[in-house]
Formats: sequence, structure tokens, C-alpha cells
Amino acid sequence: MKKTDIGVGFYLMAAIVFLIVPVPSMLLDILLALNISIAMIVLFNALFTQEALNMSSFPTLLLFTTVFRISLNVSSTRLILTQGYAGEVVEVFGQFVGSGSLVVGTIVFFILVLVQFMVINKGSERVSEVTARFTLDAMPGKQMAIDADLNTGAINDMQAKERREKIQAESTFFGAMDGATKYVKGDAITGLIITVVNFAGGMITGIMLQGLTTTEALNKYIILTIGDGLVSQIPSLMISLATGILVTKVSKEADIGDILIGQLFSIPKVLYMVGISLILLGTLTPLPDLIFDIYGVIFILCGRIIANHIEIASVESEVSEEESSAEEIRRPENVNSLLQVDPIELEFGYGIIPLADVNQGGDLLDRVVMIRRQIALELGCVVPMIRLRDNIQLNPNQYLIKIKGIPVSEGEILFDHYMAMNPGYVEEEITGIPTFEPSFHLPAIWITESQRERAESMGYTVVDPPSIIATHLTEVIRNHLDELLTRQDVQNLINNVKEANETLIGELVPKLLGVGEIQKVLQNLLREGISIRDLTTIFETLADYATTTHDTDVLTEYVRQSLKRAISNKFFPINEMSSVITLDPKIEQEIMNSVKQTEQGAYLTLDPEKTQQIVQSLKAETTKLENMGRSPIIVTSPIVRMYFKRLTEDYMEDLIVVSYNEIENNVELQSVGMVTA
Repeated sequence: MKKTDIGVGFYLMAAIVFLIVPVPSMLLDILLALNISIAMIVLFNALFTQEALNMSSFPTLLLFTTVFRISLNVSSTRLILTQGYAGEVVEVFGQFVGSGSLVVGTIVFFILVLVQFMVINKGSERVSEVTARFTLDAMPGKQMAIDADLNTGAINDMQAKERREKIQAESTFFGAMDGATKYVKGDAITGLIITVVNFAGGMITGIMLQGLTTTEALNKYIILTIGDGLVSQIPSLMISLATGILVTKVSKEADIGDILIGQLFSIPKVLYMVGISLILLGTLTPLPDLIFDIYGVIFILCGRIIANHIEIASVESEVSEEESSAEEIRRPENVNSLLQVDPIELEFGYGIIPLADVNQGGDLLDRVVMIRRQIALELGCVVPMIRLRDNIQLNPNQYLIKIKGIPVSEGEILFDHYMAMNPGYVEEEITGIPTFEPSFHLPAIWITESQRERAESMGYTVVDPPSIIATHLTEVIRNHLDELLTRQDVQNLINNVKEANETLIGELVPKLLGVGEIQKVLQNLLREGISIRDLTTIFETLADYATTTHDTDVLTEYVRQSLKRAISNKFFPINEMSSVITLDPKIEQEIMNSVKQTEQGAYLTLDPEKTQQIVQSLKAETTKLENMGRSPIIVTSPIVRMYFKRLTEDYMEDLIVVSYNEIENNVELQSVGMVTA
């Protein structure tokens, strides 16, 4: 156990013990001095801490000090009523503050109690309530701001985590402070009640038990009561003041002394006006002219001094800026910063800025967050940060999508229009500006807000500009997700699986396969739109077959066969006959005969003329399926699948090629064509 824990435990236990066990007057003096010291420490810490969270333990500290102070108050009350003496500290406080007068001491004491209870405690309690409520209400907005900064690349994951933790800490702290202020209020009320009890009990004890006269009892017990009340109320006042300072602290950049002085005495003309006003009051009224004139002159001189400092600071600032500019010109360009390439960038013209500006009602940042979430659920891969920036070189309504700094797609929208697309069955036409949907290059029409309801009633699919950009961005990310998957991403995925499958990862990495080889397998899957979310199954399959081959293409095929349930669910509807295209066995045999094995992997040596014949036949068959409104799917034997996909991907990139081993037994297939040559 730590020494600090033992000390805190003794402090709290002492408070409980003193409520029961009588304390000698000498020990009480020591404890009262300690109580005053602790109150001072708390007050000055609250005053000079730069941020409220730096004293996150304050609510607990408030409870401990309150209990300790009340226990001392009970102990002093016991001594007053039993011995008529509570130590030197209590007696000195009673005599010194009252200046030997019972009336003065009583008035000063009650003024002190009223100030603490009515001003400081009430104010601190109200500020705590409001701060706690507004802190909780602002949490969703702060969370969204963090997500927005994270998605735009302004902060990294670690910084976002720190900010979220800080927001949670703030809500917890101010919520606790809202309740802790009740301790301070209750302490003030308790102190006042104890004071009344001390006075009444002292008078009864002095007159009835000690045989004192009323005057003697008054002189003796009023002084002790005032002293006891002051000795407890002054530390309580300091703690209350510390509470008020802490809950009203707003600055995080400087000490409170610098802030107060800087804000009060930073405008020279204010000091000039105050100084002249004081001089006029001293001259034109019966007020003491000497005092007011001196204050007026002092404020005018202070204003002049501050004005001189401002002028000097302004000149120094200008010189510093010129020197910085010159130094920047002379400094060799830091090219390292120019070498950084963002994985994904969305650049847009100034006309699209309102869509990304939260202050103008834009929700593009929120949509980017949803895109990353959607891709993660759909394909099991974490999309890198998407940086959004405006580009004045683009047309006002144009946007550009870049992958690793290279433009891969672009589009153009009309900010105050909607895009209407005919699903194929709408015969009635609607007037508008002809265009093409940027994601799938489908014909579309730009329509106005007034035409939207009519277009929807006619059967058109109507999409707003933010949805157009979000859909386009999603498709681009899907198509290039394999390029975005880095070794570090793969390592992070491995670490996530390792938490629940330590044996599997221990066997697979790095004994059987390296991170780079696993990366290539996952990239192969993502390239064809296969989800890698079921990493446990993928790694189990790799561990099974990595002992026989390290060819990542072959391992990919084994993994695809293990994921046949997911593949079947993705490409073949349940309880529905699926139309597919098959491959002529002769073609399959020719492909296999043309495969050449090397140390770097296998490649095809098929005759170019034969390749063109296969591609032409493939296009003819896929056109039939497209005319039927179905996505073209080619089914091949397992050994041929990857080679046929490699053969055709340069001509038909989006072609779906699956093997018989990747299809569930309950899937019903209907061959509507065969690729021949």
C-alpha cells in the first residue's frame, strides 16, 4: 500500500474518530491550524491551476475537508460546553476579531456567515448546475467536431482519443461538482446551527451549572462561540471560494492573474475616462478631493504607460514579422512535408463548400463518417482518413477524388438542384438539364426543388447533391480499397484477431506467412469485392494450406472456397434461380496448358488471337445477361478461375468470376450461355 493512501485514510478516519472521542485542547489547536493550512492550499491551487480538470479530484477533496472541518467543530463544541475552554486558537480568534467588543465580534461573525452562504455558496451552486447542464448538452456537438477533424485529417487517431477522453472527463467532473457544491452549502448551514447551539448551550451551562451571572456567561461564551465559529467558517469560506474559482475558470492558456490584469487594464482610453471622472468627482463634489484626484492622476498615468507599451509592442511585432518573412525566404525549403501523400482526397470547388461547412448546414463530413462505417461493415476493412479540401483551380461545382495523390475520378453537381434518374419503367419525361450520374455513368437530369415532388410521383429516383458525392466517393473507395490496404493496416487486423485467437496467430505469423504475404491475399479478395471481415476463417485457411504453398494467388483460391457461404450470399439470391455463363471445357484446358510456373508465380502464355476470340465470345454472352437485367456471372472450374479472371480483367474489370467450389449446394443455377472460341 502506498504512503499517500495511508495518509488519506488516516485523515478521513481521524475525522470520524473526532466525532466520538474527546480531543484535548492542545491537539485541537494543532488540528485547527492544519485545517486552515489545507484550506489555503486548496484555495491557491484552485486559483493558479490553468484548467479545471487539473483538479479533477476536487469533489472528493471537498467531501473530505468538509467532514474533517465538521468533526473539529464538534470537538471544539464539546470542549466549550464541558470545560469552558477550547484552546488558544479559538480564544484568540474570538478576542482578536471582535476587538474586545462582544457586539462587534457578533456582527462581524454574522456578516461573514451571510457573505459565505448568500453570495459565494449560492453563486457557486448555480454556476455548477449551469456548467454541468451545458457541458452535457454540448457533448454530442463536441463528439461530431472530433469526428469531423478526424475524417479531414486535421488530427490523428491518438489525438481524437485524447479529446474524447477529455470530453468524458469534463462531463464527469462538472457533474460531480454540481453535487459537491451541496456539501459546501450544507457545511455553511451546519456551522451556523452549531454556533447557535454553542451560544445557547454555553449560556445554560454557565448560568445553571457553573453559577455564573448572565453578564459573565455572555462575556465568556460569546467570545468562545465567535472564535469557534470563525475558526471553522474561515477555512470553509476559503474552500467555498476555491469552489467558485474552479467552476468559473474558463481560460486554459494563462494564469488567472495575467488574464485579469490583462483584460482590465489593456485599453488606455478606459483608464483615461476613469481618471478624468475621478478628478471631476473630487473637484465638483464634496468628496475628498485629494484622494480622488490622486487616484485619477494614477489611472491617467497608467493609461499612458499602457499606450506606450502597446505602441512599442506593435512596432516590435511588425519588425518580427518582417524578420520572419526574410528568414523564411532565406531558409531552404523543407521538402519532407511535400513528400506526404494522403491516401484519399476529396477536392471541390468553392461552390460546393456549403455542403462541407457545418455552420452552413452541410452534412458532407457526417456522410464521410458513415462511408467509413459502411465500408468497414461491408468489406471488413478500415478506410484511411479521407481529407476534404477546397481547390480554387477547380470549377465552382466540380469535385475531384484522388487516391494517393492521383486523380481517379471526378464529377460536377449543381448545388441548388436535384438529380433525377429514370429506373427504366418511367415513360413520361421531365424537363431539366441532361447529365450523367458520376458513379455508374447512368443518364440523368438535373431538376429544381419545385420539380422534385412531381418527379418522385412519376417514379424517378431523385438524389440530392451530398448523396451524389457520397455515393461516388463510396464506389471509388470500393474499387481501390485493395490499393489502400497497407502492411500496417494488416498488422492492425492481425492484432485484433490475436486478442481472441492467440494460438492461431502464433502458428500463422510469422512462422508460416509474413505480413506482406497475408496482405497480398487480402488485397486479392478486396480487388474482387470479397469481404475480409471474417478474418478468423481466412487465417485458419491460410494456416492450413501455407504449409504446402506460399503462392498468394493459390492461397487466395483456397480462402475463397472457405468463404463460399459469403460469396454465394453476395452474388446469388436465396430461393431464386440464378442465370450464369459457363466456360467451354476446351477453353479451360487451353488456359491450363498455357500456364507457366516461375519462382515469381504463374502467368499465361495464351495466343493473343485466341485471347481476342475468348473476349469477343465473353462480351457477346454477357450482353445477353445485361439485356435481361441481370449481372453477368461466369462460373468456371476451381483450377481455372484465377487464370480466367486474370485473362479478362484488362477488358472487363467488373466481371464476376466464381468457381463451382465457391457456390453453396443449395444455390440453383441456370446456364444461359457458354464462352467458346
